[in-house]
Amino acid sequence: MQRQRVIIRTIGVATAVALAATACGPQKTEPVASASSASSSPTAGTSPEASPTTDGKPGETSASPSASASASASSSTSPSPAVKAIMANGDESDQVRELQARLRQLKLISVAPTGFYGSKTTAAVKTFQSKNGLTASGSVDDATWKKIQAASKKPTADELRPSTVNEVDAPDPRCMQGRVMCISKESRTLAWMIDGKVVSTMDVRFGSENTPTREGVFNVGWKAKEWTSTIYHTPMPYAMFFSGGQAVHYSADFAARGYNGASHGCVNVRDKGKLSALFDQVQVGDKVVVYW
Repeated sequence: MQRQRVIIRTIGVATAVALAATACGPQKTEPVASASSASSSPTAGTSPEASPTTDGKPGETSASPSASASASASSSTSPSPAVKAIMANGDESDQVRELQARLRQLKLISVAPTGFYGSKTTAAVKTFQSKNGLTASGSVDDATWKKIQAASKKPTADELRPSTVNEVDAPDPRCMQGRVMCISKESRTLAWMIDGKVVSTMDVRFGSENTPTREGVFNVGWKAKEWTSTIYHTPMPYAMFFSGGQAVHYSADFAARGYNGASHGCVNVRDKGKLSALFDQVQVGDKVVVYW
């Protein structure tokens, strides 16, 4: 009887050690419409890859550049023959991308630039025009473009094509002191914060309903620049373990499939460059806060 109890305890300890070390990795068998979306975000079924800005890309009826919409835009944006629109609803170009980046600097638009001039860009331009004594047409003429340029700076490459698609949530109060990886399940973002100031941000993905990412306050227990899960046999570069086998790490699967997949509980990052820089800054013992 005593020998039997010893054997059972030995097996239990070995299993716990294995799970704590490497219990993570992408769920390859999960269907596209997975439970991970419901677990990772209240807006299940949406994907930033599919619609990074919802700014009226063709295919969305609310801002589709149809013949009637084009006619309406051209008539409303040209109050007189002397006013010519440089950019208007339905346009798509690098110049539109620059416009969106400048409007984002001015806090008139919160979504990432797409290069397509849709409903959100139109609304942002109208707001700018109203605030600056211009005709609120919603399209950009020469006078509007010059004022936008004067009020903003030339966008950087990261501003034009930001790697973080999701807008960062307001930090949890528990993130406001010390060195913290502040991870929001609602906005699906990680914000690296020092003494209440956001240093860098990146998109993240979480576990599915069956293998959820734990919520709460943790600390980085250990780090590994190169690591492979011994359970799922998947690479976990730049792993920073914070709760048993759950870690923040780069995921090639997340980079390729976005939110059509999920982890086995880890916090996946798809921007390898940003995570590499974060890995160098984070120290063992730094706080990790995972919250809704």
